[in-house]
Amino acid sequence: MEKVDYDLVIIGGGPAGLTAGIYAVRAKLNVVLFEKLVPGGQIIITDWIENYPGFPDGISGTDLVDKMVQQAKRLGLKIESNEVISLDLSQQVKKISTDNGEIRSHAVIIACGAHPRKLDVPGEDLFYGRGISSCATCDGPFYRNKTVAAVGGGDTAVQESIFLTKFAAKVYLIHRRDSLRATKILQERAFSNDKIEFIWDSVVTGLHGSNGLEKIVVQNLKTKETKELTVDGCFVWVGILPNTDFIKNAVELDKHGFIITNFKMETSVPGVFAAGDGRKTPLRQVSTAVGDAAIAAFSAEQYIESIK
Repeated sequence: MEKVDYDLVIIGGGPAGLTAGIYAVRAKLNVVLFEKLVPGGQIIITDWIENYPGFPDGISGTDLVDKMVQQAKRLGLKIESNEVISLDLSQQVKKISTDNGEIRSHAVIIACGAHPRKLDVPGEDLFYGRGISSCATCDGPFYRNKTVAAVGGGDTAVQESIFLTKFAAKVYLIHRRDSLRATKILQERAFSNDKIEFIWDSVVTGLHGSNGLEKIVVQNLKTKETKELTVDGCFVWVGILPNTDFIKNAVELDKHGFIITNFKMETSVPGVFAAGDGRKTPLRQVSTAVGDAAIAAFSAEQYIESIK
């Protein structure tokens, strides 16, 4: 059998990747986890998590990741800062090209996660980091006693808008529909918060300012009327896109770029598995990422045993 560097390579260091790593090292696999930035993924920018079991008072995203990393390292998981550039999955031995060279393994778990979708309107790129953000935890404190806009209607948008009211004097919550998609408990909290003003059936069509963001243009989708809102910042939570550019056509993706798997987390290529926000799934939460990863690691272990 062709020589390999590892039994298993895990790509991505969010909750899915870390969980897969924990299961893999406990299965005595020779495994490495590659993360191009720092372990954590999107969870790092989540202010507070209330729906992950075992933490009755909730826990911050950063603290939860820290605990996962500590657990993984204590068990012996090797975590390397390494960006995966491309994959060659055409043979039984998988070739993973990184910015530090090529790695060969019997199996791969792709836990690459996802990133916030942009509004794709004029001025967005110009003001990103200068008034536009997708991280309330990171940037909320800069808007103490100021006015900000928040765009979106799902759990993240509503939860982070509530968090922004700790700092901002006013939050415009702009949603393209006439009702929120967030869970009922978050909706109740938002509706009872007098710092949040809802702007329904509307989208942002422009962003303007000189040295930083100063105004946004909002259009009502039903009446087609537009208006300007004077704001100091704008936070965008309108969905996510998968971090799958490096995969290209190595495994089957859906039309949005999410990885298609079966119930065993197997992709279209034998020996390659996926878990977490980067795969096609009806729900993207920490709990589902962890569940995906446990199955993916178990499936990978079975696959590796079958070929050795």
